[in-house]
Amino acid sequence: MQKVQVSVYQQPKSGQRHCGDSYCYAETENKFICALADGLGSGEYAKESSQIVIDIINNNVNASIEELMKMCNKALFGKRGAVLGILKMDFTNMTYSYTSIGNIGILYVDNNRKKKRNIPSSGFLTGYSKPFRVMTGKLEEQMNFIMFSDGVTDIDIMQKYLLARDVVDITTSFADAHEGSKADDTTLIAMRYIG
Repeated sequence: MQKVQVSVYQQPKSGQRHCGDSYCYAETENKFICALADGLGSGEYAKESSQIVIDIINNNVNASIEELMKMCNKALFGKRGAVLGILKMDFTNMTYSYTSIGNIGILYVDNNRKKKRNIPSSGFLTGYSKPFRVMTGKLEEQMNFIMFSDGVTDIDIMQKYLLARDVVDITTSFADAHEGSKADDTTLIAMRYIG
């Protein structure tokens, strides 16, 4: 039985066929991983960079966050570059870890429906070494995590529907509030650890 429920909203920038954001998530018996990459700019070349990163993560789900960041950074040498957020949950130790570089945001909502948002490391991945922080916390049942690209604004993050317990309600409410054209590629991934 799955321990994490996931719902995703994604929309390309107005006038673009390709969304420059790519994402993946996977669950094993003891772990869960989710990653969101935003290729610099928009369109096909942005998608190429973000997809390179996501393919690496999909093929190395058991690697540590530090190892994944190094592999992804190395693979983007000579490419357009990307920003990246990674969230991992460890069901055995009941912990979660995350990092983000650039404009990928990660928000978590505890059982008391209090929101806490990470501050990403600055910069982006282009093949050169970039500093980043890996933060950890205690995993609790019924916690929600929300990962998002820069098409999600600070005003969006303040909305009460992000406190909903059901992840489908979160992405549906977000979609309803954002009908029509988008000024940027937008991805919002809502995740709930149900234990």
